[in-house]
Amino acid sequence: MRPPFTGQQRSHKRAQWRYFVNNNPIDVERLAPGLHIVATPIGNLADVTIRALAALAGADLIACEDTRITRKLLDRYGIEAPLTPYHDHNAEKARPALLRRLGDGGAIALVSDAGTPLISDPGYKLVRAALDAGHTVTALPGPSSVLAALTVSGLPTDQFLFAGFLPPKQAARRSRIAELARVPCTIVLFESGQRIAATLADLAAGLGHREAAICRELTKLHEEVRRGDLDTLAQNCAEAEIRGEFVLVIAPPQAAEMPSAEDTETLLRQALSRVSLKDAVVEVAAATGLPRRALYQRALALAKEAGHGAQG
Repeated sequence: MRPPFTGQQRSHKRAQWRYFVNNNPIDVERLAPGLHIVATPIGNLADVTIRALAALAGADLIACEDTRITRKLLDRYGIEAPLTPYHDHNAEKARPALLRRLGDGGAIALVSDAGTPLISDPGYKLVRAALDAGHTVTALPGPSSVLAALTVSGLPTDQFLFAGFLPPKQAARRSRIAELARVPCTIVLFESGQRIAATLADLAAGLGHREAAICRELTKLHEEVRRGDLDTLAQNCAEAEIRGEFVLVIAPPQAAEMPSAEDTETLLRQALSRVSLKDAVVEVAAATGLPRRALYQRALALAKEAGHGAQG
């Protein structure tokens, strides 16, 4: 019995490729002209869809972040389509060439290193440019680390916000966390191993007591999901060196976590009696998770009512 996806053979014509599913051969014709957004595995190469394999095999060109990573997937399934790099560092120069290829009737498959393209990668601009030029853009859905983490987190899935990576510098990161504090739904974030401990500490300080899940190396050999409150997860990560790629899923705020307008005003008045307007805003933002911009406007009004100048 021939195992699935083995025994591939390519004809002399670029338009055909043969692979086997359950010992049944399938011939793939050339992909239709246009840009095809192809989701690829986030770790386990067996997670690729049959439609994705057919698209990659039938494409005139595959645009990818790292040709070495995509080549491993193609080699696994005997696909010999040409590759070209398209990533953050070369997108501005590479995009015009890809658009010219589309203009000549080419069939281009766009993939990321892992998962669904356009999620925290430069694919959006290529898609927009292709649409503006009148080219067909087709989505081939498949693996997504965002959805994989969300489904195993055990947290509410009816509404969620994907917020990508938080800023690497602490001041900007804390400011962004303060903005996210009021979002009334589950939050999904990406983070690297070198910053996971610092990020969790800031999330615990800025969001308070919330349930969360840390998903590491999803679908890979060392896959791990840790669940608990942010404080506990932050302490665990601070005590050990953790490597890998992470998706963080954070529960939405409870109604009790959201201070009323009256409570917020009281906190601002108390802070203004002790520190400058700027410091009062920072203090109350850290305590409540409310956006600094809105707090600043209210603090400014309170300071004027009390006869104080708007001192920084």
